[in-house]
Amino acid sequence: MKLDALKWSGALLIILVLMAGSAWAAWTWQANAYGQQLAAKEADYQTERTDLANANSAQILAEQGKRLALEQWLAASDQSHYRALTDEKTKQARLRDRLATADLRLSVQLDTAPTGCDAMQPTTGTGGVVHGSRRAQLDPAHAQRIIGITGDGDQGLIALQACQAYVKEVSGTK
Repeated sequence: MKLDALKWSGALLIILVLMAGSAWAAWTWQANAYGQQLAAKEADYQTERTDLANANSAQILAEQGKRLALEQWLAASDQSHYRALTDEKTKQARLRDRLATADLRLSVQLDTAPTGCDAMQPTTGTGGVVHGSRRAQLDPAHAQRIIGITGDGDQGLIALQACQAYVKEVSGTK
């Protein structure tokens, strides 16, 4: 009986060793399979994150390009506006200087309309194409004030044109 028990215990021991070996093999195979699945999921996750980062980088670069283009346009527009304003101020200063030195005189045409209904206007003089030759010269101080007022108006119109150009550019209308 002992021999039988020894045979059975040996067979049982072999069965237990085979079961432990197969459990270890199954455990190792399963761990390897799960490891591969986790690695594949991690790779997919990293690929997704990389794609998102690349898309964000492309969007940032596009926005930076738009911003740079707008800054360049604004700089050019500002320079153009400044040049127009400076040119207008220079013209106004020259005109004021010419008025101050009596090189140029402002005058207004006087109303010489006839009082009768059948009367005709006088003919054009030999010095100009304006009907009537009666003109009155303005005092230089008054002429300076008039030039100052028109200069302010011209500067306002230049500023308005610059604002309108900016609004057209920003809104995208031409």
